[in-house]
Amino acid sequence: MALDPIHLQYAMRRHGMDHDRYAWSMLTDRPAVRWPGDKPLAVWVNVSLQHFPMNPAAKVKLPGSMTMPHPDLRHFTLRDYGNRVGIWRFLDAFSRFAIQPSFAINAELAQRYPALMDAIRARGDEVLGHSWSMDTPHHGGLDIATERATVQQSLAVLREASGQPVRGWLSPGKLQSTHTPELLKAEGVEYFADWVNDELPYRFRTAEGELWNLPLATEIEDRFVVMDNLHDEDSWARQVIDAFELLLAEGREQGGRLLTLSLHPWVMGQPHRVKHLETVLAHIAASTEVWQVAPGQIIEAFAAQQDAA
Repeated sequence: MALDPIHLQYAMRRHGMDHDRYAWSMLTDRPAVRWPGDKPLAVWVNVSLQHFPMNPAAKVKLPGSMTMPHPDLRHFTLRDYGNRVGIWRFLDAFSRFAIQPSFAINAELAQRYPALMDAIRARGDEVLGHSWSMDTPHHGGLDIATERATVQQSLAVLREASGQPVRGWLSPGKLQSTHTPELLKAEGVEYFADWVNDELPYRFRTAEGELWNLPLATEIEDRFVVMDNLHDEDSWARQVIDAFELLLAEGREQGGRLLTLSLHPWVMGQPHRVKHLETVLAHIAASTEVWQVAPGQIIEAFAAQQDAA
C-alpha cells in the first residue's frame, strides 16, 4: 500500500531547517563579534540551585532526581548538601578569583533557604528563573494552564526574593514544551538558556515577541561530565580549560567567542572536588583577554551589535 502523499507535505520545509523559530546560519559565516574592551572571549559561569523533592510526582524524571524507593535519603541528602555546604565553597571561590556568576534558582528553594537567598541578594549576582523545583519539568504533553501557572508562580517568588526583574530562564533539565518560549516571553523573560546548538546568542521567535537564546553548554557541565560520563574531577577541569583555550584562540582569529560553564554545588562543592573548580576559576581569572560578566550583560552587548549591523 502506497503512503498517502499528504505525509510528505510540510509547509515549513525549507533550506537549513524546517521551522521558523530562528534564522538559520553557520557560525563561521556570521559577522565577527566584538566584546567590550575588544576582548576575544566572553565567559558566563552559572550555578544551578535546585530543590529535588524526596518523592517526585512528575512523569518525567529529570537528571539528578530520586532513583531509589521512597524515602531516597541517600540522594536527597546529597542534593541538600550542595545547598547547605557546597554553595559556600562556591561563593568563597568566586570572591577569591573575582568571578561574577549567575544563579538559576528553583523558586521552591528560594522559599526553603531564605538565608541563602539573602546571601545571593547581598552579592548582587544575576538571578535566573529555574521553574518551581526539579519536579516541575516543562515537556511535551504538559497542560498549558499548568505550565503557565508554574512559570508565573516561579517568577513571582524569585522576583520578590531576589529584588531583581529576573530577565533570564533556565528550564530544569533544559526541557521545554512547545509553549514554553511563549509563556516565558509573556511573563517578561528576555532570554533563556535551554537550546545548546550554538556558541553565541541568537534571536528566537515566539508568538508573544522575540526572545534571545543564550546557549549554556552541556558537554562541559560538571554534573554531565562527572556524574553521567563518569570522568574524574581532574578530567573535567582539563576539558573546561581545553574548551577555554580553543574558544580564546578562535576569538582572536575569527571574532568574539563565548564560553559558558554550568555548575552544581552538590557536585563540585564536595571537598575532594572543589580544588578542581578552583583550578578552572584561576585559569579564567588569569587571562587578560576575557570579558567575564553576568549573562544579561552578554545579551545586551550582543544585541547592541546586532541592532547596529
